[in-house]
Amino acid sequence: MNEQLRMTIIYGVLTIFGLTMIVPFIWMISTALMTQAEFNKHESTFIPKESYHEWNNGQEKQKVLFVTDKGDSSIIHLLDKEGKIITEYYPVPKNEVKLVKKTFSLHWDNFVKAFNKVPFALYFYNTLYVSFLSLIGVLITSMLAAYAFARMEFVGRDFFFYLFLSMMMVPEPIYLISSYVLLDKIHWLDTYQALIVPWCVNIFTIFLFRQHFKSLPQELFDAAAIDGCSTFGMLWRIMIPLSKPIIATASIFSLIGSWNSFMWPLVMTNRPELRVLQVGLSYFNQEASTQTTLLMAASTFSIVPILILFFFAQKQIIASYAKAGLKD
Repeated sequence: MNEQLRMTIIYGVLTIFGLTMIVPFIWMISTALMTQAEFNKHESTFIPKESYHEWNNGQEKQKVLFVTDKGDSSIIHLLDKEGKIITEYYPVPKNEVKLVKKTFSLHWDNFVKAFNKVPFALYFYNTLYVSFLSLIGVLITSMLAAYAFARMEFVGRDFFFYLFLSMMMVPEPIYLISSYVLLDKIHWLDTYQALIVPWCVNIFTIFLFRQHFKSLPQELFDAAAIDGCSTFGMLWRIMIPLSKPIIATASIFSLIGSWNSFMWPLVMTNRPELRVLQVGLSYFNQEASTQTTLLMAASTFSIVPILILFFFAQKQIIASYAKAGLKD
C-alpha cells in the first residue's frame, strides 16, 4: 500500500467519525429552527420544513387549521397571529383553502421566545461572573503551585505533586456531601463564594503548567539569577511570557468547565437569582418539556459561545499539547 492510499484511508475514516460527532449538533440546530407542529410530525429530521393551510378570503391570506371537507365547503379553525384558535368549525368555500408547503422554513423567533421565557440574561451574567473569577483564581494558584513543583527544591515535593494528581481520580459526587457540610459550616451556601472559591484551584491546570515549566531550559534561570532576578521575578518575567499557549489552554479548559458546571451549583445554591446557565437550562427543561423546539433553541445559544471560544483558541491548545505534552 503506497503512502497516498494509506493517508486517503486514514483521512476518510477520520472524516466519517468527525461527521458522526457533529450530527447531534446539526439535529439540534435544525430542530431549533422548526415549528413545534412540524417537529411533532417527524417528517423531517435535518431540514426545517413547514406545511399549513391558508385561507384566501379575497382580501387577505390567513393561516388556518384545516378540519375536514364537507361538500363544496371546508371546515376550518381560524387562528390569531400567535396560532391560537379564535373561531372553531368555520365553513368556507373549498376553493379558498390551499395547502402551503415550505422547505427551509427557518423560525429564528424560537431563539427569542426561548430567551424570554425564563431569565436567561441573568443566567448568562451569573455564568460569566463565576467563570471569569474562577479563571483568575485558577491561573494564579496554578502558576504559583506549578513553579514550586517544577523549579523549587523542598522536602516531599514529588510526593505532594503525585498526591495532587491522585485527587484527579476522585469523582465529584464522592466529595459533594462533605463539601456541602463544610460550606454550610462557614455559611457560604447559596452565595457566589460557594460557586467560585472551591474552583480557584485546578489540579489538571497545575499539571499542565508544571510540565511546561520543566521543559524550559535551565540556562534561562541561571542567567536571570546572575542578573539578580528574584524568584518571583523569574516567574513573572521569564515563565509567564513563554507560557502563552499553556495560559490559553488552561483558560479554555477552565471556562468550559465553569460554563458546563451543573451538579455543584445545583446542590450548593437554591436562590433563582444565583442560577448559572446549566442549572437554568435544567429548570427551563421542566417548564417547557413539551416544547422541544424551544429547548433546542435554548441549548443552541447556550453552547455557541463556548464553541466560538474554542475555535478561536484551538491553535494555542494544540501548541500547548505539542510543547508540554506528557513528558516529565
